Amino acid sequence: EPFARLINQGMILGEDNEKMSKSRGNVINPDVMLQEFGADAFRLYEMFLGPLEAVKPWATAGLHGTKRFLTRVLALLDKPLVDTAPPEAIVRSLHKTIAKVTDDTQHLRFNTAIAAMMGLLNELVRLPELHRAVIEPFVLLLAPYAPHLGEELWSRLGHPPSVTTQPWPSFDPALCIDDSVEVAVQVNGKLRGK
Repeated sequence: EPFARLINQGMILGEDNEKMSKSRGNVINPDVMLQEFGADAFRLYEMFLGPLEAVKPWATAGLHGTKRFLTRVLALLDKPLVDTAPPEAIVRSLHKTIAKVTDDTQHLRFNTAIAAMMGLLNELVRLPELHRAVIEPFVLLLAPYAPHLGEELWSRLGHPPSVTTQPWPSFDPALCIDDSVEVAVQVNGKLRGK
């Protein structure tokens, strides 16, 4: 309903960057998109478009990206689940992501929160095994953005429903600070050292 209202008000632009309207015949039916991509991918895409108050260009190709992200998250659970301590670099990335998603969610910057989760996913995909201490907070972060997948993942991790009854993950500010930073040194626009 709100999505259709935005289309009718001309707030959403089509793939050719013109206002969508019924008279121009370029309205995208949300029901078709929901059937093809799923509610979570559709919801994630709408939040990933950018700031809430901005006019947003619609590109169906973006839905493929959010669906691919959710598919990659689901594929994480194919890895062996271990209860051992995760590597320190992953713990730091997790705490930075929790801090970023928490702040961005509170300030309605959903697009950057989703980008932070995508960044953490890229690191988790490289690991040979999945650490429970990392994936559980990650699922809790993802659940408000992709509630159906959040419930499925929470169940697969062996927890009773519902993920929505769980507390929001907390972060340690000390783990959000990098121990060292690499700085590039340029002279006249040419890299001279790091």
